[in-house]
Formats: sequence, structure tokens, C-alpha cells
Amino acid sequence: MLLFFIALYLFSNVAVGAWAARRVTNSQDFVLAGRRLPLFLAASVTFATWFGSETIMGAPAMFVEGGLLAVIEEPFGSSLCLFLVGAFFARPLYRLSITTFSDYFRIRFGRSAELLSALMVIPSYFSWISAQLVAIGIVLSVVTDVPREYCIIASATIVMIYTLLGGMWSISVTDFFHNLIIILALAVLGVMLWQEVGGWETIQKRTPPGFFRFIPQSTGKDWLAYVAAWITIGLGSIPQQDVFQRVMAAKTENTSVRASYLASGMYLTVAMLPLFIALSARLLHPDLPKDNQLIIPNMVMRHGSMPLQVLFFGAVTSAILSVSSGAILAPATVFGENVVKFFRPDISDKNLLKTIRWAIVVITIICVLMSTTRDTTIFDLVGESSAFSLVSLFIPLAAGIYWKRANLTGCLWSMTIGFSVWLFCLWLKTEHSPMLWGLLASTIAMITGSLLSQSAQRTTQAV
Repeated sequence: MLLFFIALYLFSNVAVGAWAARRVTNSQDFVLAGRRLPLFLAASVTFATWFGSETIMGAPAMFVEGGLLAVIEEPFGSSLCLFLVGAFFARPLYRLSITTFSDYFRIRFGRSAELLSALMVIPSYFSWISAQLVAIGIVLSVVTDVPREYCIIASATIVMIYTLLGGMWSISVTDFFHNLIIILALAVLGVMLWQEVGGWETIQKRTPPGFFRFIPQSTGKDWLAYVAAWITIGLGSIPQQDVFQRVMAAKTENTSVRASYLASGMYLTVAMLPLFIALSARLLHPDLPKDNQLIIPNMVMRHGSMPLQVLFFGAVTSAILSVSSGAILAPATVFGENVVKFFRPDISDKNLLKTIRWAIVVITIICVLMSTTRDTTIFDLVGESSAFSLVSLFIPLAAGIYWKRANLTGCLWSMTIGFSVWLFCLWLKTEHSPMLWGLLASTIAMITGSLLSQSAQRTTQAV
């Protein structure tokens, strides 16, 4: 019975995609929903940007093991990211009427910056998409006892189909209904467990000292790790195409800003529920399997009623589908708009739309292969994706908007040096986060490259 309802839910997404396809007449409709989303849809689709595998399975596993300090990256960093997007980035980017982040780099710095940024953006999504597919494979495997690999392939196929059909229109409509189910299911489960566990005083007594500590110890190493956790997604996901597309799909500039603030607030509050549910499950049911990524699904399967199982697994499935679809569409869009159009500027809109759809298929296949062959946790996959964009794209984006002296040389140096230093530090396994070294190198390279090239230009002009 449970499997029937989940299958029915999955195929309903395909039906929504087919319905949304009627509203797609050009590439702008497909990529940005024609920039016509009202506030409730814009906020909903922005909130759903990351509310998937890491929030419902990855972060709760880290929370149960390490307490509050283990989940600074998610959900606190994610909420910070959406707030900063609304405060500093939504308005200047919306006014440009662009389709991708790489379009901004072309306008601000030049064609070579556009191409390099696109080549940085596209692979940064592979780990992120793989994390979503791993999560949905885990969930469906728990429910059906079917091997995880087959569940990943089946769910990826469904996500790919409804993304292919309706693009951002289908994502926006399905996200709105997904969010209603997510919030309802988590709220019902949270209230039930709150009553069972006996309230806050009981939780405090049964958790280790310092479990709810929010500020790290006073050592420099701890503070650097704390800062790295905040900025991994907090800054690293600002220059990511899926966030950009969801915010830019709003019907007005003010709507895009308000949607970002609303999504940030929703994320911070609703994302607390999976953390509480996982902790309560571990306290109430110590017999559950030790894999904390599975703690919530296993608890619901063993101790939940059939209606609760249908509601919960529908919510989990919906959350992961929401994130997956947007994450697949984002690099496909960048590939079409900023790689294919770079080499074929005269491509027709019809052929561009076809190219983006083919890219969706290829990217899905690559990520299915990654998710079925790599043995990495959901939390690590998401962090890997955000670090990729933080060390290569955040500084050029922020400097381009807020530092007038930033130029093409500084941008190219910042992208390449920041990324190279990050990879080198990963290889060395440095004591402090490689991401911090990459971000520092990216910042220095932007400043140095911009100032030196301007100085050389003035010298040449003087001669």
C-alpha cells in the first residue's frame, strides 16, 4: 500500500510537468518561468532550493552525532545564503534581465570570463545532484527493499522527465505543493515525538554536555572550522545557478528580494524539525540501525502508522525531487546559454531549448553514475559542491558588483588561482579547511590581478 501511494505521487509529478509544458513557448519560459512568478510561488521555489537530502537526512545524521555545532553549515549556512542573496545580490542582478550567472560575467568582465565561469559552474553541480539521488535511493530502498542502485535510476528518470517537459514552470508548481506536504508531515511527526519524548527538560538531561553549544571553543582551529562551516553554503551557494534561476523567476525586483527573505526565514524554522525528529528518534528508539542517515526513515517505517508513513515518505520524496529538478536544470541552462551560445552565437531559440533539454539528459546520466559508484555521505557531497563555487566564483561575483576597480584580469586570476589552491590543499590534506585557503587565494588574486593590470595599462598609455 505504501509503495502504491509513493508511486502514485511520483507519477503525479510527471503529470504536472506535462501540464506545465503547455506554458513553455521559448527558452525564457523553460529556464525562468517567463519571469512571471508571484510572491508565494517565488518564495516557495526559493525555499525548496536546498530543502532536500541534506536537510532531511544529511544534517540530522550529523546533528545526532555531533550536536548543534555539527550542523552550522546546514541549515544555518543555507538560511544565511538566502538572506544575503536578498540583501545584496537579487536587486543588481535582476535589473540586468539576464538568464544565468555567467551572463553577468560576460556583461561585467567579458566573453572569456563568461566561458570560464560556465566551465566552473557546470561541474560544481554534479556532487550536489548525486547527493539528492543517493538520498532518494536510500529512502526508496528502505520502503521497497529494492537495491539502492535501481531506486536511484528509477527516481532520476522521473525527475529528468518532468524537468524536460516543463522546466522552471513545472519546478515552481510542484515545489509549491511539495512544500505544503513537507511542512505538514514534519509538523505532525514533530508534535508526536515531542509528546513522546517528554519535552525540552527530558531532552537536555539525556544529551551530553555541550550538545547544544552554538559557539565553538576558544581555540583558533575551532573558530576557523566554525567560520568555514558558515561560509561553505552561506557564501559558496550565492554564485550558483539554481539559486539564481529561482530568485530571478519572480515577476518583479521587489518580489525577488522578498522571496529570498521569506525563503530564508522558512528555511531556518522548518529545517529545525528534522533535527529534532532525528534526536528524538535516537533517544526513544536506541534499537534503530546505527546509520544515522537512515534514522528518520527507519523510525517511521518501524513505529509510524500507515497514514504517517504515506505522509512522511511523500514529504521526503517531494523535498528531494524539488532540489533534484532545479539542480539538474541549472547546469543544463548554463551549458546552453554560455557554452553553446559562446561558440554558436547565432543559434535559434528553438535549437537552444533543444540543446538545454539534451544537456538535462546527459547531466542526469553522469550524476546517476556518480551516485551509484562513489561511497560518500550526503553531507560530504553537498559540502564538496558548495566549496567548488566558493573558491572560484564568489569573489569575482561580489567584486564585480561592489568594487569598481575589478576587471577581467582580476576575475580570471581569482577563478583559476582560487580553484587551483583549493585543489592543491585538498591533495595536501591541510590542517585547516582547504576551502579557506582557496577563498583567501581567490581574494588576493582578484585584488592583485585587477590592480597590476590597471597599473600596467596606465604605464603603457603614458609611454
